Amino acid sequence: MSTIASSDIAVALDPTRIPAHVAIIMDGNRRWARARGLPSIEGHRRGIGALRRITRIAGDVGVKALTVYGFSTENWRRDAREVSLLLDLCVYFARSELAELRRNNVRVRVIGAWEELPAISRKALAELQERTADRTGLLLSLAVNYSARAELERAVRGIAAEVQAGELAADAVDDACIAAHLYTCDLPDPDILIRPGGEHRLSNFLLYQVAYTELVMTDVYWPDFAKEHFIQALIDFQTRQRRFGGT
Repeated sequence: MSTIASSDIAVALDPTRIPAHVAIIMDGNRRWARARGLPSIEGHRRGIGALRRITRIAGDVGVKALTVYGFSTENWRRDAREVSLLLDLCVYFARSELAELRRNNVRVRVIGAWEELPAISRKALAELQERTADRTGLLLSLAVNYSARAELERAVRGIAAEVQAGELAADAVDDACIAAHLYTCDLPDPDILIRPGGEHRLSNFLLYQVAYTELVMTDVYWPDFAKEHFIQALIDFQTRQRRFGGT
């Protein structure tokens, strides 16, 4: 994906075709740090800055919902010290970004099994959601302790319980029913999924929701992901003809 010059952004982006829902896999933090001889956590810290600027520009251009992959269930397999630092960073983000998010009219929602996190992390994330609940602009969904397969398991168990209780007929289980039991039940499926960092896989993120999502992959590491890269991804999206499985 090539990058346009800042001076060309306003002209190149069609404001009438802005995607309603953008998903991002925030990848490349550790490799960014490693390339600079820095500890991994420094890459994650710089990643917060990238999230701040992309959240701001997403709201500015008219994106309605931004869903980002922050901490996966697989991240627990990493070194214990790094996991501890990531959880500390989660608390730091929730506290340090609150004023900025409120100022920019951003409402925050956390998806995933975040209630299973340590108490201090749960408290910080709960407060972040509570104190932005009155914002009416961009919805920022943070996927924390998230797994798409676990999300689907949760949805299936919920549906099975309703069928067993006689609240739902088995033959009424369809695509809309499944979607209604997902964390993103009140959102349209992502129009575009952006993955910085050079990898070309979904990594267990929103597997059900991205069936017809346009994918944009870039080699730029997440800490370096700038306004120009985000706008270029949207321009790339706008050049595509979406068929949703049709001819």
